Amino acid sequence: CPPPFTPRVDKSNLIPPGCVVLNNEAFSVNYADCCIRWGLYESAKRFVGWPIVPGFDIAGTIDLVGGNSGDFKSGDRVFGITLFGAYSSRVLVPVEQLRKVPEHLTTAEAAAIPAVAFTALHALSLAGHFPGKSKFQNKAILIHSAAGGVGSMLVQMSKILGLSPVVGVVGSSSKVNEAKALGCDVVIDKSTQDLWSAAEDAAPEGYAAIMDANGVSTLQRSYDHLAPAGRLVVFGFHSNLPMGRAALSPMEWIRMARKAASMPAFDPMDMTTDNKSVLGFNLSFMAKEKEAMNELFDTVLLWLNEKKLRCPRVVEMDIEDIAKAHELIQSGKSIGKIVMKT
Repeated sequence: CPPPFTPRVDKSNLIPPGCVVLNNEAFSVNYADCCIRWGLYESAKRFVGWPIVPGFDIAGTIDLVGGNSGDFKSGDRVFGITLFGAYSSRVLVPVEQLRKVPEHLTTAEAAAIPAVAFTALHALSLAGHFPGKSKFQNKAILIHSAAGGVGSMLVQMSKILGLSPVVGVVGSSSKVNEAKALGCDVVIDKSTQDLWSAAEDAAPEGYAAIMDANGVSTLQRSYDHLAPAGRLVVFGFHSNLPMGRAALSPMEWIRMARKAASMPAFDPMDMTTDNKSVLGFNLSFMAKEKEAMNELFDTVLLWLNEKKLRCPRVVEMDIEDIAKAHELIQSGKSIGKIVMKT
């Protein structure tokens, strides 16, 4: 992939300074990978184009080391993020995007962590609860898809940062126990409960933060349930997209267009008088924000080493089953993270 994601290699500089060649032993599957495959991921179109190798998370053993690569050496077990190109057995990657794997983690567990952990922590930063201790009186947080990859990190990090109550929303009863095990104070199973009535019962004064990657199905009601000074953080639009589809038919494009047309509009004057905020981001547009990304990575590594943060549940699959992995994550039935072994 071209800069800013991966340095160019030419004949005069086979391994650029500050880079290593990684024998990539495991990579994770994110819903974004499906969007890349469909041609719907804006940063993929803008920075790479097609053909493209999807994937963000990597973990394996360093093979070759370029100059100015710090204390990294051949044979080190590392994990990190590539911002495209992770569906590979060998990856050229800048060392600032890598860290050594904590001893208690397997390679597959390490590959499950970076993208979802960075997304979760940056979302909490936008919400005003990181890096300093939250100064908001109301510390209630509502997390949609609490048993998923990003959700599992948001739940744990919210507990680390002292937010309470941590209210997790799941889409099926099979995910309730996982959300509880992650640390949710309250779990709302929207397959059996009225989501918003239960959310009001859990935090009658509203929420300081709501984390929403659902899109059209919940955005307006999420905003409505913010407390004064509350922040709605948006990092995905899953309900706008087809579930369980390998390819997009003409009818799917029509359905997506209809959903896009019905997205809520947040008026700046109303937001000001309500004293509420809506913030959105996509981590793949932050490749050049090196200081911010390093802070996220260093904090995640610290919490992993202190065992305050644990890896989400991991489903391991062989790389030959990548199509099945995409089907599983598109189905909405996956729990935690899917990791492919190369």
